[in-house]
Amino acid sequence: MKRLLFLSMLLALGSAQLEAQQPAYDSRNFLDFQQKPYYFGITFAYNSGDYKIYQSENFIASDSFQAVQSVHGRGLNVGIVANLKIGNYFDFRFLPTISFAGRTINYRTQGKQPPYSRDIQSVFVEMPFHMRYKSQPYKDVRLFVLAGVKYSFDVASESRSHQADDLVKVAPTDFALEVGAGMQFFFPYFILSPELKFSYGLGNILLFDERLEEASIIDKILSRGFTLSFHFEG
Repeated sequence: MKRLLFLSMLLALGSAQLEAQQPAYDSRNFLDFQQKPYYFGITFAYNSGDYKIYQSENFIASDSFQAVQSVHGRGLNVGIVANLKIGNYFDFRFLPTISFAGRTINYRTQGKQPPYSRDIQSVFVEMPFHMRYKSQPYKDVRLFVLAGVKYSFDVASESRSHQADDLVKVAPTDFALEVGAGMQFFFPYFILSPELKFSYGLGNILLFDERLEEASIIDKILSRGFTLSFHFEG
């Protein structure tokens, strides 16, 4: 929420400054796209994510582990964009995406045994639904903030579950809240929109297995992520 408030303040300040410097509709390329009720595009993105891990009561009683932590993993996204205008300042957006992502859980053990890691490689089919608010245009540039929800399904989970029975497993489906901000640059034939977005998982994705000590010391796992996207729309 702090990040969302910060992004909203940036948008408000930027919008006010743009309006003070230039009449709102001194723009040629913007006016061409303003007439369209909807448009489509493609998106390419870099993603980085990790898990927020909550320890269970078994962790306190365990004499095997000192710590369990998540490490950021990186990946790439590719998808399509469908944008529906709602008045002059709001958009409803649907961005079905394929996301290649990796996350790592690190375990630090008691005694002389060295620490070790469990890698979780995923291929997500993601379906984000966003509402976007845009500022007044300055020439051919607009600022925006967005918020929405995302459903994701890991199509690699089935093959991963057969690789080993001694690995911590996470659910293939996840719901997340997303917030972000960015800019629109209007060119004669397309709109370029760089966008920063934060994702916060809403549900526990840990598949608990009491037979596996690595899983029994964890109470729940929530997903978190950051995405830098470049949308090409027209």
